Amino acid sequence: MLTIIFGIISNYCVAQKVITLYPEKTPNQKITTSAPDNNNDDNSVYSRVSNPTLTLYPGNKTSVKKTAVIICAGGGYAELNIKREGYAIAEAFNKKGIAAYVLKYRLPDDRTNINKAIAPLQDAQQAIKIVKDSAEKWNIDPNKIGIMGFSAGGHLAATLGSHYDDVLIENDNKISLRPDFMILIYPVISFRALFGHIGSRDNLLGKSPSEKSIDYFSNELHVNKKTPTTFLAHAGDDKIVNVANSLKFYEELQKNGVTSELHIYAKGGHGFGLTPTFDEWFGRCILWLNNM
Repeated sequence: MLTIIFGIISNYCVAQKVITLYPEKTPNQKITTSAPDNNNDDNSVYSRVSNPTLTLYPGNKTSVKKTAVIICAGGGYAELNIKREGYAIAEAFNKKGIAAYVLKYRLPDDRTNINKAIAPLQDAQQAIKIVKDSAEKWNIDPNKIGIMGFSAGGHLAATLGSHYDDVLIENDNKISLRPDFMILIYPVISFRALFGHIGSRDNLLGKSPSEKSIDYFSNELHVNKKTPTTFLAHAGDDKIVNVANSLKFYEELQKNGVTSELHIYAKGGHGFGLTPTFDEWFGRCILWLNNM
């Protein structure tokens, strides 16, 4: 039985159900009692997370089984912009009849993690395991469960989609941890020097990572024919995460015959999720989901 806690967290102050990812012991944690999560006054940004949770946005009740999206906010693996790139996006999905689940994943921290590099991925794996295991109860189509991420959250989503067979959590029932689709918005894809986002790399892997670690977390190197179909959106003038991240990932998807969709906008910079361009890219995302 999952532990349930409640919180007032959405833009409209609607009480949402929040479940802890690990009802007993959090894996890969150094201390038995984790430190409190640091957040600002309105819970919109977390600067430290050691208590991972999943916030449920099931949407309106319906007899039809729904598509579900697990959402990973960005923040360079240093923080989580969870209101702007999490709760608000979940509400938008609900308006389209899609269930959404906002993942508050652990931020890499040597003080609380034995191996900080794998903590976010463990949480993403646990989140999709929970949603798949609860599909019948939550009226979700078990074949339409995807992952979404913004910026570094996009890196986490893409890492799950690239390394779903590298099981880092307890999974006695051998539930498939493969997302059925990915939605990557101005994502960090690569950690390689040519176009990767070094800030996210440093926060996840440390200042002097091995080449093996860099390659493992450079997701463009791990695309194959089983990689989930993907929707990508990026701005060509993004000065923080080079648009080459999305271009290269899409190129590899095409090489491997994975039908996907890419939208590059001339302007928008980084973090355009809820700017005036929202209706444009989100509308295209919904159209893609409907046409898949």
